[in-house]
Amino acid sequence: MREYHKRWEFDLKSNPERLWPFIADTNRFNRDTGVPQIEIDADKSRRNARRKVRLSLYGLPVEWEEQPFEWVKPVRFGVERVYSKGPLSRLRMRAELKPRPDGGTHLIYEVWSTPRNIPGAVAIPMQLNLIVARRFRESIRKYDNLASQGAALENAEPNTSQSSFDLQRLTALKQKLIADLDTPESIAIAERLAEFLERGDDFAVARIRAYKLADDWQLPRRAVLEVCLRATRSGLLDFQWDLLCPLCRGPQETGVSLKDIHSDVHCDTCKIDFTVNFDRYVELTFKPNPAVRRLQVASFCIGSPNWTPHVVAQQLLPAGDKRELSLPLESGSYRLRALELPGSQDVTVSPDGETSAQVTVTGTGWSLDPLHVNEQFTLALKNETDAEQLLILERLEWSDQATTAAEVTALQMFRDLFASEALRPGEQISVGTLTVLFTDLRHSTQLYRQIGDATAFGRVMSHFDVVRKAVVEHDGAVVKTIGDAVMAVFRSAADGLLAMLEVQRSLAEPADGGLPLLLKAGLNTGPCIAVTLNDRLDYFGSTVNMAARLEGLSSGADVIISRSVFEDAKVRELIESEDLATEEFDMLLKGFEDERFDLWRVSRR
Repeated sequence: MREYHKRWEFDLKSNPERLWPFIADTNRFNRDTGVPQIEIDADKSRRNARRKVRLSLYGLPVEWEEQPFEWVKPVRFGVERVYSKGPLSRLRMRAELKPRPDGGTHLIYEVWSTPRNIPGAVAIPMQLNLIVARRFRESIRKYDNLASQGAALENAEPNTSQSSFDLQRLTALKQKLIADLDTPESIAIAERLAEFLERGDDFAVARIRAYKLADDWQLPRRAVLEVCLRATRSGLLDFQWDLLCPLCRGPQETGVSLKDIHSDVHCDTCKIDFTVNFDRYVELTFKPNPAVRRLQVASFCIGSPNWTPHVVAQQLLPAGDKRELSLPLESGSYRLRALELPGSQDVTVSPDGETSAQVTVTGTGWSLDPLHVNEQFTLALKNETDAEQLLILERLEWSDQATTAAEVTALQMFRDLFASEALRPGEQISVGTLTVLFTDLRHSTQLYRQIGDATAFGRVMSHFDVVRKAVVEHDGAVVKTIGDAVMAVFRSAADGLLAMLEVQRSLAEPADGGLPLLLKAGLNTGPCIAVTLNDRLDYFGSTVNMAARLEGLSSGADVIISRSVFEDAKVRELIESEDLATEEFDMLLKGFEDERFDLWRVSRR
């Protein structure tokens, strides 16, 4: 039957870059424009991420195969559906965002629909003109206002939320949370968090990312994260550990505890097995406790460009097909790959790159020569394989809005509030790079003889408080104490060095006029492995072993640091800005007898 074409045009205030996250979030857009919720078939065997989808429209079953979305960010996107049930046989949509000369965006939104039968030929134009058109205009104008204000889509429309609430319990738990907070800033964040849990959009509150929330609210990230952690202890929130695929970066599994995490994971969409690590592939997210707000989050679209914001372009090329794309990109590192082919093509974008490039996809693999292209360039693609290929151009840099497991487990507040959070016995997971600290009191045995057991014990316990306070103030975490010794970790080497210099000064010049103490300290930076030891999250590996050896070389008035710490850019800045004394030396270390290590003795002048 004859294809029906509907075209909407809008002149909007926001530029395409600001509008893209709103318009390209087709899951939310479909919901806001009245599209019924969908059911997705569990079978994922179709090629190139195709999925079978169904919904009910006025009691009639509608079923189709969803093709993969195609897009060039932030210029255009579109999708095609082939129906097996319902009033349609085929539907295509395309949105194009063109910058206006005087600022803003000219948005063109088009739909082509082919009816299956005469009732469909009558109903489809009526649906598009009388119902969909009004909702389209309302939603797009709302998105434009939010985008022009730099706002986030937080609040739910009255007719979209499917959650059920216990507002009395929410209020009571909010007051409980506030009673545990001690700064005006954290109390204000708790107030805003409670309001967000009550009024926030279903999609937004179903997976709360603390750092993104902080950025949306223009508040300190650490402060918002700490309030979310305390809200979890008070019963207002629950947290979960999302295991992210390294390619599509979507959550493949979710665990309510670190004990639920398995190091080996499979992604059905990307058809790969991968090993998780705390530094990138495990993210801490939050959601409302069901006793406060019970979420019923439905799906309205399965292939939204917004699901994979790191993918800047995605194109479906039939066998033998050619395509030319004009790509506006930011400087950085990218990768061009095909969903169902091994390997990839490296792409570097910089102002001095080429203005055009050509990539031919073959069954024998990708070119080993990386592309070096300009921020505005033309990419010619050719598929010389004997099958259709879904080509994906993605930015390699990961979002810094993720609260990674490596970061949060190195926070003292997390270790204090959730001491039982640990891996399954026997599980070992990489946490990436950490700075490991070991300390030990010098001459502590003599101290007990000199001033007596009781007094000496009190001084030792007090020294733990001084070390812990400095570690916490510099964004580290105490992992454990062993006799008079402390093991701690930091995400920043400079924070670890500065914390120890402050502790050594404080112990050497006690404010109460007591007996001075000397604290030996060693710092090393490198990759670590997380394990469970004595029911607590611990770390091991050569980085940890070396840090333990360095502490023994300290005099108690200096910090011994490895080359990896000394060569850290922020450490070098700290040494210069604080005018610290450094003395280089080298030596063999116990357990590392096959190599002499370059070390530095750092102290205040």
